[in-house]
Amino acid sequence: MIGFDEAWAIVAGHAAGLESEQVTLADAHGRTLAKPVFALVDWPPANVSAMDGYAVRDGDAGSLRLVGESWPGVGFTGGIGQGECVRIFTGAPVPAGADRVVMQENVARDGDRVTFTAPPSAGRHIRQQGSDFHAGDTLLRAGRRLDAQAMVAAAGADVAQVNVWRRPRATIIGTGDELVAPGTARGTPGSIPESVSFGVAAIIAEWGGETISRRRVRDDPALIGEVAAEALEASDLVVVTGGASVGERDFSKSVLASLGLDLLFEKVAIKPGKPVWFGRAGGTLVLGLPGNPTSAMVTARLLLAPLVAGLAGRDPRVAARWQSVRLAAPLDACGDRESFVRAVRDDDGVRPIGNQDSGAQKSLADANALIRQRAGTAALDIGALAEVIDF
Repeated sequence: MIGFDEAWAIVAGHAAGLESEQVTLADAHGRTLAKPVFALVDWPPANVSAMDGYAVRDGDAGSLRLVGESWPGVGFTGGIGQGECVRIFTGAPVPAGADRVVMQENVARDGDRVTFTAPPSAGRHIRQQGSDFHAGDTLLRAGRRLDAQAMVAAAGADVAQVNVWRRPRATIIGTGDELVAPGTARGTPGSIPESVSFGVAAIIAEWGGETISRRRVRDDPALIGEVAAEALEASDLVVVTGGASVGERDFSKSVLASLGLDLLFEKVAIKPGKPVWFGRAGGTLVLGLPGNPTSAMVTARLLLAPLVAGLAGRDPRVAARWQSVRLAAPLDACGDRESFVRAVRDDDGVRPIGNQDSGAQKSLADANALIRQRAGTAALDIGALAEVIDF
């Protein structure tokens, strides 16, 4: 059995990006850049107005003659001379000869005659060509996740396709004779709804992967082996839930071993989640999670999230951003196993939830944070700082 930090380091060490691929910008949201994005145009593409008003020559005053209009996409084709001006709108190109835009609120117009009602402000209200970026500039660096802001920048650079890391393909195998599809348990005595795979699939999606298959298998070594063999062939990552302990029907590791599993660790000294294990079978990574919902989701957040993030091309550490947060309620002392306490974080700080049972599901839904307690640490009072991660 190893400690959490050692387990995390082993997982992170295997969380390298898969091969890259080129996708259209429309399909790129949430992906991670494998190559940087370079601007293909200047932005702005010309000197443009920063507001609605009138383009004038600096120093002109009195009554000016209106000689045309400039709209975004349809600029004024001529230039302006002394005593002339052009009606202009935000984003429209500034006509030749103009070096200032006067706000429309400071102008009075009578037909084709325009006069200032207030002295021009210090600002010229013109965005210079290339003042944001020039063609050839690096707009987004490799490793950047294409969030909403990055999508805007890439499109604004006139880029139609980007080179990104491929999403890791995951198969989730839920084991247990008692598991049935949600919606059917109440009519099947002795059964429970299989819930863990839905949470695991959500974590995979949130951190950049895609679940290509979710299978529910009885505690039968032959069936588990058949499903696992198919999963190893089709997936970059297989997540097995349940069958990870030492019961008479816990077959997952032994079945995977017969398929070439090389275990990298098989127990971690944490609570909840001690039975979690990790290995590789050929070119496919395999993570075994406990079957209890809370245990499964805690270990998935701690170990699966950085694994998927890394496989998707991100730094695994983006999924391990611990913060110091003040306690809004007391925290009991920790035993001889490092613990991750489900908690609620709000403006007042962070407070442990009441039900810490590994099988709890309602309190799991209430939690939005995990508090890390090192083994053997003393109780903490309200106001003390605790290590916290989003959950």
